[in-house]
Amino acid sequence: MGVLRAGLCPGLTQDMVQLLRSHGVKTVVDLVSADLEEVAQKCGLSYKALVALRRVLLAQFSAFPFNGADLYEELKTSTAILSTGLGSLDKLLDAGLYTGEVTEIAGVPGSGKTQVCLCVAANVAHSLQQNVLYIDSNGGLTASRILQLLQARTPDEEEQAEALQRIQVVHAFDIFQMLDVLQDLRGAVAQQVSNSSGTVKVVIVDSVTAVISPLLGGQQREGLALMMQLAQELKTLARDLGVAVVVTNHMTRDRDSGKLKPALGLSWSFVPSTRIVLVTSEEAGAPGSQRTACLTKSPRLPTGLQEMVDIETWGTLEQSPAL
Repeated sequence: MGVLRAGLCPGLTQDMVQLLRSHGVKTVVDLVSADLEEVAQKCGLSYKALVALRRVLLAQFSAFPFNGADLYEELKTSTAILSTGLGSLDKLLDAGLYTGEVTEIAGVPGSGKTQVCLCVAANVAHSLQQNVLYIDSNGGLTASRILQLLQARTPDEEEQAEALQRIQVVHAFDIFQMLDVLQDLRGAVAQQVSNSSGTVKVVIVDSVTAVISPLLGGQQREGLALMMQLAQELKTLARDLGVAVVVTNHMTRDRDSGKLKPALGLSWSFVPSTRIVLVTSEEAGAPGSQRTACLTKSPRLPTGLQEMVDIETWGTLEQSPAL
């Protein structure tokens, strides 16, 4: 809180400020926490005037209290659930992607992480008619792959073109480019700048590992700091702008157990609200194109839930549970 000065609030005159300062009451905190009867006696001021002054200062500088019911109502009105277009994935996500949260898809190379991201982008752009920002950091995105998914959803070329226009693609091959993209998006939304279709509702980052891993190693100080800056940017984007953020992450082997685990370490594990690990057919023992999606972190559902997904059906419109 600030220093007491004349005009800070109605009723606070220069004479009053000087009297209060002469008796050690110099800041707003000093005044609101002081024994007003004692202050009134020492300074020769009206007790009622000091009580009224403190009431005004508290209303002006204190945080407005909220109860749990108010926060819950705000959450219900500000949170949207966006279907991924994949019924099995929606089950693990408790109906779909939640705005205000970061969702991570982890897996080894070839497990289908990029394919999931493409399906999410195509479904949100076509079925939900919402805008998507797709940040490609590993060069795995091509317009033809998205078009194939849209062609599987609708034969109407006009609908395909409209959906493609709702997907904005940005290539960011290092963390500084990625931070610039995210900060530009936040600034554009803050200035209420959007394209003709509306504001972005989903941000996909494929992948965070590609831009962070080269920075980690050795002392890790600079790399770790940049990683946490990226994490903060993603969480702020999700929370403050009401966006659903999807990121992909690689897998690495644990030094002690030798088991596979999501990369980027313990610090990053606190960033996503929900984490799903895709297990390839060789690891799961399933034939052909089968994949197992495992829920390893969730704020709503118990961890350990699994769903089998056929990667060959991800290019077609799969029925999602009713929301």
